[in-house]
Amino acid sequence: MPEIHLSKSIIVGVSPEVAYASVRDFKQWPVWSPWLITEPGCEVNFSEDGSSYSWEGEVIGSGTLSVMKESAPRLIDLDLVFLKPWKSRAGVKMRFASKDEGTEITWTMKSSLPPFLFWMKNTMIAAIRMDYERGLRMLKDHLETGEVPTQLSFAGESFDAIHFIGITSACSIEDIGESMEADFGKLKSWLTESGSEPTGYPRSVYHKWDIVKGRASYSVGFPMAVSDDPLPEGISAREFPAMKTFAITHTGPYRHLGNAWAAGIMRERGKKIRQRRGVHPFEIYKTMPGGISENETVTVVHFPVKD
Repeated sequence: MPEIHLSKSIIVGVSPEVAYASVRDFKQWPVWSPWLITEPGCEVNFSEDGSSYSWEGEVIGSGTLSVMKESAPRLIDLDLVFLKPWKSRAGVKMRFASKDEGTEITWTMKSSLPPFLFWMKNTMIAAIRMDYERGLRMLKDHLETGEVPTQLSFAGESFDAIHFIGITSACSIEDIGESMEADFGKLKSWLTESGSEPTGYPRSVYHKWDIVKGRASYSVGFPMAVSDDPLPEGISAREFPAMKTFAITHTGPYRHLGNAWAAGIMRERGKKIRQRRGVHPFEIYKTMPGGISENETVTVVHFPVKD
């Protein structure tokens, strides 16, 4: 069967003893688990002796996580059993190594895919790696500050057709934050120079997101009134069709925005929402950096759906 091996690490500013105790307490996992965060209504049950927990969800499926071996404060060896959407098993380890800055937490997994899913191996590894990155970022916040500033809410929305002025770019996923910031900077300079006024919140449209190759293409811009005035090189106009979307509102720093995307993608894969083909998902930024604390930043991720 196609085997999966992956490992991700993060440095946290606490001692190995503190990090170990927190991760070993399964009742703290719902605070930072990259999967449980995507389905707030998921049923989670903890064993009386604290050695395992189980979950049952409509979006993230069901399974159990159990301690097989532990060596405080260095290692927790875990058995991960998936029951839905298909049966499988994985060996998971959490390692804690003392560093000058605190503790390096390394999260590893060894598993295999069912034979009929061999073609998904590379995509699955990339997706789980991104899940681990999301979880470790939340765990870092939890350990260092006592809270994880990420909240999700879910709703349907409808949009009329709009005229959109923006910039289209391609870059590595790793560099997308800097690339989008630079493109928005160009657009804001043009708005100031031309005296143009947006008719709505800024947004980003994601045309392609290749997690295996680590590349993305996107457009950033503003809804604008239709105008015959020429646009500078690199800035273009396009029309957005009227549409319905499944909207996921994320409140918190951009570093945790992946939680909203994961929640939507899981619902698409689980056929909880029906994706509208040919219309790309997008973000709308309800707050702009600088005016509020990053924990109050509101971003709405929209997944276009069939009527």
